Amino acid sequence: MSKRDIPGKPFYCRRQLLRRGAGSIVLAATAPLAPLLLSGCGSGGSTDEYVKVGILHSLTGTMAISEISLADMEIMAIEEINAAGGVLGRKIEPVIEDARSRVEDIFPKKAAKLLREDRVAAVFGCWTSASRKAVLPIFEEHNGLLFYPLQYEGNECSRNIVYTGLAPNQQILPAIDWLVSSRGGGRRRFFLLGSDYVYPRTANYIVGKYAENAGAEILGELYTQLGERDYARVVDDIVNANPDVIFSTLNGDTNVHFYRELAARGITPQQLPVFATSVGEDELRGILPADVEGHLAGWSYFQSVDTAVNRAFVQRFKAEHGEDRVVSDPMEAAYSQVYLWKLAVERAGSFEVDQVLEAFNDSIAFEAPGGKIIVDPKTRHTHKPFLIGRIRKDRQFDIVYETPDLIEPEPFPELAFPGWQCDWTAGGMSPGEKVRI
Repeated sequence: MSKRDIPGKPFYCRRQLLRRGAGSIVLAATAPLAPLLLSGCGSGGSTDEYVKVGILHSLTGTMAISEISLADMEIMAIEEINAAGGVLGRKIEPVIEDARSRVEDIFPKKAAKLLREDRVAAVFGCWTSASRKAVLPIFEEHNGLLFYPLQYEGNECSRNIVYTGLAPNQQILPAIDWLVSSRGGGRRRFFLLGSDYVYPRTANYIVGKYAENAGAEILGELYTQLGERDYARVVDDIVNANPDVIFSTLNGDTNVHFYRELAARGITPQQLPVFATSVGEDELRGILPADVEGHLAGWSYFQSVDTAVNRAFVQRFKAEHGEDRVVSDPMEAAYSQVYLWKLAVERAGSFEVDQVLEAFNDSIAFEAPGGKIIVDPKTRHTHKPFLIGRIRKDRQFDIVYETPDLIEPEPFPELAFPGWQCDWTAGGMSPGEKVRI
């Protein structure tokens, strides 16, 4: 038994399975192990000794390439907090659920289980916007609390969600500004390529609205299914359109096949760079360096951020999971959001959702590994920086641009969603003009 084991608590046994699976991206799913893994952790609500939280990610299926690492990070944060004494005198017990990359059925089912049966105090979970939107009504119906760690498309502001990734004005808009600038190569002819679900389509709607103001032109727009492997025709269409940049919102392991096809055609980033909003260090582990070196991505964090705090954070993760593992923006957000919940609980003096949400009505700040972040009281999105990185041969990023200050989140950029407002300190949502996307 390790020093982290707690007698009678099955989480720590199953945590070893999660760690084992993360090393090879896909979890072990042999007959003896799968029932244990998929059954969740514990039963009933919290006790005087423990408080339960949910971890809801795709640990199998096409999104496992990205989501397993989020669970790893959330568990690491929980272990750190427990080692330091817990929260309000209680240790945190995670209830881990595998949504199996199935948005329409498994994500909602597992969310309902966590809230109804396990009665967790909060849930850390999801990756795609489709999965978030699938569980959102359940959190609102049962007054649950979801922390969502991904950059996303905006056009949403739920009372029951704390959004710890980048909003559109913190990623999409500054990315376009940089690309059209001389420093970004003066790119003016954009081709939009995304996975076929809500985030890429809404993100590209915003790109289209903003591009004209920035002096750019949209030459084409294509979407492929999550899990798509054949990108020959897609690359044909891109080449025929003759853009000078590909703005990519592809998600999951489809990126492996897209970059491979580009490289096979001899299309270099010097000729036609890809700017990706959903490819980070973790996804690059599964892509040959020769296929991606020189292409671009935009996030609020890169593992290569050169500070003592970040270096120590990365080393802690590698010591736990292996020197071959890496840290990405969504992973840093997944880690940080556990601490944001802890800070809100301590301010509230309670684990009750309504009181925790009220604690967010005043700014809550956390010194994250990549730098300070602040939860905006009005929108419950986070103030974050924006960075652009160029992919290196070692699958890390050279940071080529960074905003001088944190960017205030705007989930409803006026140019795309005129009149929409969100302020949970003053009643919540104020709808504007109807928008068809």
